[in-house]
Amino acid sequence: MSDLVIYEKKAERVARIVLNRPDKGNAQTNRLLYEIDAALMKASHDDDIRVIILAGNGKHFSTGHDLADFDANLNDVEPLGHWGGYRQPAQEGYMAFEEEAYFGLCWRWRNIPKPMIAEVKGRVIAGGLMLMWVCDLIIADDKTTFADPVVTSGVNGVEYFAHPWEFGPRKAKEMLFTGRAMTAEMAVQCGMVNRAVPAENLEQEVLDLAVEISQQSSMGLKLAKLAVNQTQDAQGLWTALRGAMSLQHLSHANNWAVHGDSAPPDAFGEIGKILKKSPLGR
Repeated sequence: MSDLVIYEKKAERVARIVLNRPDKGNAQTNRLLYEIDAALMKASHDDDIRVIILAGNGKHFSTGHDLADFDANLNDVEPLGHWGGYRQPAQEGYMAFEEEAYFGLCWRWRNIPKPMIAEVKGRVIAGGLMLMWVCDLIIADDKTTFADPVVTSGVNGVEYFAHPWEFGPRKAKEMLFTGRAMTAEMAVQCGMVNRAVPAENLEQEVLDLAVEISQQSSMGLKLAKLAVNQTQDAQGLWTALRGAMSLQHLSHANNWAVHGDSAPPDAFGEIGKILKKSPLGR
């Protein structure tokens, strides 16, 4: 790991993993995503760690994918999954990239058998939602806002499309249709966030919760997490996520057909020019 991710042992049995691109709003590059994975792997395999905190340095938890530092060919990282063909033309190559670096990593993290707590603040935009949603509990600064404004770019939503599961179908449609941000108060009311606290208390509140949870049996925590996750799976979470991922690639293919060459160049291609004009922010 480089200085893109800070790994801390904040208390006995508690690891805190911090995204460390504060000058970029912790926007996600490929290297940052794969270093998050390395940190999560370290915490997962440390038998002295029972709870993992995921946080962001600076003003924002994460403002999404960094479209200014982007490589769909994954030249700068070592893929972890079985998808290949990142350099294949048109949709085949780009689908491979998103299956590996976006959806694949999120599903991998969602199923880590240790409790994970997201410590969020500032702006949580698009890809930032995905990082937060893979965690089991979410504690927010009470001024935090949450948004997924990519419909304006002709896309159905972020790749790990958990919106209806996280805060219900009607609020999901409102967020997506309007592009407006959801407040921390609204997020608590919808059940997406466990609690919202004053900024000055956020880190300590999350740590206190993590320490409390870490006193439980490690086996009990694993089984409780598995039981809840399996309930979601039985209700159709996996099937719904995969269906939305298919629509994601229909939207990309349509954007390339309408706005430019149907075969994406290196980086984000024509859709990148479109998305950079959208309110994704930094």
